[in-house]
Amino acid sequence: MFSSADAYERFMGRWSRRLAPALIDLADVGAGAEVLDVGAGTGVLAFAVREAIATARVTGVDPSADYVAHAAGASADPRVAFEVGDARQLRFATASFDRALSLLAINFVPEPAAAVAEMARVTRPGGVVAAAVWDYGGGMEMLRVFWDHAVAEAPALASRDEAHLPLCRQGELGALWRAAGLVDVVEAPLTIELGFASFDDYWAPFLLGQGPAGAHVAALPAARQAALADRLRRHLLGDGPDRPFELGGRAWAVRGTVAPSSR
Repeated sequence: MFSSADAYERFMGRWSRRLAPALIDLADVGAGAEVLDVGAGTGVLAFAVREAIATARVTGVDPSADYVAHAAGASADPRVAFEVGDARQLRFATASFDRALSLLAINFVPEPAAAVAEMARVTRPGGVVAAAVWDYGGGMEMLRVFWDHAVAEAPALASRDEAHLPLCRQGELGALWRAAGLVDVVEAPLTIELGFASFDDYWAPFLLGQGPAGAHVAALPAARQAALADRLRRHLLGDGPDRPFELGGRAWAVRGTVAPSSR
């Protein structure tokens, strides 16, 4: 579902870039921190850490070689490195990092509990493990509007609606963090505004086949794509001319601390 770095940047990267600073603040990343970015994608979070904390060092891990190549090619800064890897089996030694973060990725890991356990393992006692996931059920309006109309046209799609993805509802990340043995767990909503220059700015990225929504659109015949686009346009713009518009974007986020007694 996420296979092209350039397509992801148009579809979701621009919004994750705006969300990243809020996760960095929640995780309290400090000077000189060694940071692990799990599910690094195109490097959005890693680069945001680099910009926010001059002395931090970041290692980004992602299963997609295309994403890793894209991120590595975007910067020659020695403070930031990327590599292909599995969140469920990290190659790093125990207690290697001060912070382990994941932005909009942990819910796509086939075994998220294993990934969180690994993030906790490679984080030093007293260090922080944090993540954020879009609120697909309501707060991520860009996708909520899309799925409401897609399912109205084809009710059988209801099971593919991203609202059914794990960890996207309030409280679910916190429960996962506590189950992993992390302490002082705090949950918080992170919100941004999604500004679109036009309807095409909203719709065209769906045609690139990224994520569950993009995969659905890419599989539709041209006539059904056009019909879905028309319904979405009328919902977002009414009968008026094309114009800029904004939608809300909310993610659920969590942070927890690795207990000293866990080593």
